[in-house]
Amino acid sequence: SCFLDIWDVDVLKRPQDINKQAHHTHLYSSDFLIVRRAQEFQIKITFDRPYKPAEDKFAVEFVIGPSPQYSKGTYIPVFPTEERQSVWRGRIVETSDNVITMGITTSPECIVGKYMIYVSVVTPYGIRRTRREPKSDIYILFNPWSPADPVFLDDEEEREECIMNELGIIYHGTYDDVSERAWNYGQFEFGVLDACLFIMDKADMPLSNRGDVIKVTRVASAMLNSRDDDGVLVGNWSGDYTYGVPPTSWTGSVEILLDYAGSRGTPVCYAQCWVYAAVFNTFLRCLGIPGRVVTNFFSAHDNDGNLKMDIILDENGKLDRNRTKDSIWNYHCWNECFMARSDLPPGFGGWQVVDATPQETSDGMFRCGPASVAAVKHGQICYPFDAPFVFAEVNSDVIFYRRQKDGTLEAVKVNQTHVGRMVLTKAVLHDGRRDITDHYKFPEGSPEERRVLEKAEEFGCQREKASVPQSDVEVEIPNLDVRVGDNFDVTLQFKNNSDQRRSADVYITGTVVYYTGVPSAEVLFKTPKKVLVRVEDYMHKLVEQANIHFIATGKIKETGQIITAMKVITMHNPKLIVKVTGSPRVSEEMYVSVEFTNPFKFSLENVDLRMEGPGIMPFKRKHIIAPGTSITWIETFSPRRAGSTKLIASLDCAALRQVYGETELTIQQ
Repeated sequence: SCFLDIWDVDVLKRPQDINKQAHHTHLYSSDFLIVRRAQEFQIKITFDRPYKPAEDKFAVEFVIGPSPQYSKGTYIPVFPTEERQSVWRGRIVETSDNVITMGITTSPECIVGKYMIYVSVVTPYGIRRTRREPKSDIYILFNPWSPADPVFLDDEEEREECIMNELGIIYHGTYDDVSERAWNYGQFEFGVLDACLFIMDKADMPLSNRGDVIKVTRVASAMLNSRDDDGVLVGNWSGDYTYGVPPTSWTGSVEILLDYAGSRGTPVCYAQCWVYAAVFNTFLRCLGIPGRVVTNFFSAHDNDGNLKMDIILDENGKLDRNRTKDSIWNYHCWNECFMARSDLPPGFGGWQVVDATPQETSDGMFRCGPASVAAVKHGQICYPFDAPFVFAEVNSDVIFYRRQKDGTLEAVKVNQTHVGRMVLTKAVLHDGRRDITDHYKFPEGSPEERRVLEKAEEFGCQREKASVPQSDVEVEIPNLDVRVGDNFDVTLQFKNNSDQRRSADVYITGTVVYYTGVPSAEVLFKTPKKVLVRVEDYMHKLVEQANIHFIATGKIKETGQIITAMKVITMHNPKLIVKVTGSPRVSEEMYVSVEFTNPFKFSLENVDLRMEGPGIMPFKRKHIIAPGTSITWIETFSPRRAGSTKLIASLDCAALRQVYGETELTIQQ
């Protein structure tokens, strides 16, 4: 025939083919071609005869969504000749007999999602187009390797960690006694990419906004919580998880995302802050946006949008629980994602805070960010989005007020260093931690820090202005290493900086708290220098994170000054022992055992065990109604791919939460 006929279109989509290798998408467990924008990929087209550039006219057409339009960026034709080009570039890389290899470069701001591909040829009788072939659909993602893409991150090791690493460590506990939990982000597992795109569908996000990383991350921060939009996760801080999975039980994001997408958008129960942050991190890395989970220790959750966390004492210096409304979370996890901010002045690109935990509404919805970390550090909190809220989380002052007999409040002590004490994220490419507090603030007490706080006040953040006399007596509660089930002593250390004798009435309250600082039960209340805390005082009251928050407050008799000390004691749980046997090779059968011995006097019931490992074992769970004193659970698995990875396990029941174990292993090809 005189006009070209198309015999075959090959999108070169196997993991070992040039496209997935060059685009760093070879780890996705997917039968489709996945490429990154602003970087060339190749397809091979077989015609019924050799292609003649001078007379044959053809185009490769990309279509996304139900009603494709060129003006909306949802219909894009790509042409092979230099004279005729569209927003995506095309070129012929090589010709061999009837087969041509075509290179296609998408634009750096193109829509991220799943496209259909057609080849069309101009004939004397009109345009002939290939039939729809679902197997050659193409996913196009953000590209942190391309300088043209707003998510470009110019550091190969950072990219390796914040895009390619499926395993993470999330920090919790307290700043001077940090605990770690391993997490399987699983961004390359089967079905996860579709689930992440489904989240944007569920939000009714216009396709034309899905190439804009600022809009994508802002929509996701609203969609990962179920408040006001039937998003992915239902928050629950009550301690009662009868109708879902306790937040402490999850070991990874995959099960959550697949459940949500598989039910076409039924929110998954339950989450607390690290679960929101971990699943958000999977979403970011999966779509190609550099992401990491960060933990802020002593995070202010302010109820009235100022820089003051108010703790109310009665006239004797004793804590007034009913009137103390603001809460300081022992820690709070959020996400940072990396992007240029063309909507802000220069210098505010780079890492941005996004937070999906529903705390406050922003523009009428529960969402937060993206807020520039550099803007937070410099007090430039007028820039979108939600920078004042993040600024308060790391910079609030803790103010102790004494309530006088007539009901007025007098500021008696200001602690400017307690909140935002430390911000941590996982180190690059190894399991250590990285302290990034200095990304968020200047050193405490430095002139820069003072200028930043003044700048924030100009933008409307109120601070406590009262000057409070420095007390000449200091008190502190030293750190303790306590295992759940131990008796322990809490000691008060006093330091008298005056040259006179000082005596004090001191109250110490120990409160079992949720990590959000919300009290659950009081443990003790006396005024000695040393308090014995017995197991029977706290064991039946402990909530899942096993924190006891001690506040010592008192009044110096001679001067009337108020002294205060705060300490969170995190109890350490027993660990699971995870062991692997068998030959560590791809597709070989291996065994894993999870063992636990109950060290307590009471028996456990309705125990849930979970385990998973990226690339080697999909998540599994086991329910044991009445285990004896020891539990052994054995499963088989066959690794899907080579490389070093981890198996992560958790044990959870109403009487004992947050019991974890893990083991590292390297799989040979």
